[in-house]
Amino acid sequence: MKIKHLLLSVLFAFSFLTVSATASEHEGAGVHKFKTQEQLIAEEKANYHPKSVSELIVSFFHTTGLDAIINPKEGVKNGQGKEMSLFAQSWGRVIMFIIIFILFYLAIAKGFEPLLLLPIAFGGLLANIPIANMTGPHGMLGIIYNMGIANEFFPLLIFMGVGAMTDFGPLLANPKTALLGGAAQFGIFGSLVGAAALSQYTGMVDFTLQQSAAISIIGGADGPTSIFIASALAPEMLGAIAVAAYSYMALVPVIQPPIMRALTTKEERQIVMKTSRKVNRLEKLVFPVVVIMMIALVLPDAAPLMGAFAFGNFAKESGVVDRLSNEMQNSLINVVTIFLGFGVGMTLQADKFLVPETLGIMVIGLLAFAAGTAAGVLMAKIMNKFSDEPINPLIGSAGVSAVPMAARVSSKVGSEEKPGNILLMHAMGPNVAGVIGSAVAAGVLLSIFK
Repeated sequence: MKIKHLLLSVLFAFSFLTVSATASEHEGAGVHKFKTQEQLIAEEKANYHPKSVSELIVSFFHTTGLDAIINPKEGVKNGQGKEMSLFAQSWGRVIMFIIIFILFYLAIAKGFEPLLLLPIAFGGLLANIPIANMTGPHGMLGIIYNMGIANEFFPLLIFMGVGAMTDFGPLLANPKTALLGGAAQFGIFGSLVGAAALSQYTGMVDFTLQQSAAISIIGGADGPTSIFIASALAPEMLGAIAVAAYSYMALVPVIQPPIMRALTTKEERQIVMKTSRKVNRLEKLVFPVVVIMMIALVLPDAAPLMGAFAFGNFAKESGVVDRLSNEMQNSLINVVTIFLGFGVGMTLQADKFLVPETLGIMVIGLLAFAAGTAAGVLMAKIMNKFSDEPINPLIGSAGVSAVPMAARVSSKVGSEEKPGNILLMHAMGPNVAGVIGSAVAAGVLLSIFK
């Protein structure tokens, strides 16, 4: 018992000495580290220099964004640590503000893809605000970009939501329309060859093969896939590629009808297609699994996009996880759309966007989209010649993957030529096939440059 009391006494004494030594150490450090209130006031008075009201106003003006735009300085760096030119700091920002307000107008007044064009434009507005440095690693836009754009995660979540909203019934009811979705991908590979040829032989543009591949995917009119490929192959062109892709998706009702009418006769546009058969639930349930297994065996590089897409569709068609399916179709895709838009908008900085290559991207992207539309229509004309059942060539334009806008445009043009001729469900077949086609094309491009 005495030994026990002795040990406790020694332990208590040791603890007391340790605490006392630590407190003394902190107290000694505090002498050097902390200052009294009187010392702080004295230092502030010593460093304070009285200023007049006009001097205070001038000092404040030098901290404003207006001063940064009017009086650009050498050596100013963007959020990524690269020096900005004087033009990018001044007139470049002004031009970007004008472009952004045009995007606002198109999204709000014209209704051109507002769900993504509006966040992208607003992200671009924030990215061009001087001094705030919102695009830096610790800025809001920089965090969002690194969180889901740089690692290609946000486009995959978008594809998951799109899969949950997609109905493969029209495609399964008329499987040959998948050829139209495949034909429309000609715009992707055709523009890849065209961009590479222009770079090599004309000197008008100077794109690498990887950059040409990233640009060419615009021909599929698939925004998430364009962002996915650009992030992997040409991140420096992500902003221009994303804006071009979504702009052309939004302009489907403007770009496609003239091409459709130019390549078809009035009689062809008036063709009435027969009602498709009803697809049973088991077919719809098995199809996404078959697709992902084919991807696994033939083109694993397309697995991220198609895996997310197939899961979303499989969850919807299973009928046992309605809560998950509804979340993917609504809450998930809405939240990710906001982040995706802001992340892409970060790349719309003046020093990145206002370069000669941006014009080349817009032109090549437009040609690619037009070529994809034309290829789909021409393939439908050829199929109509050899098919036992009539095929309206207008549905070929829906082979691009702008779901469901391209299908609606095909149906609208058809009903204008022949009132009451509803082509929507027929056009949805090549339209959803185009989604698969663009993802497969992306996988091919990734595998080439792997």
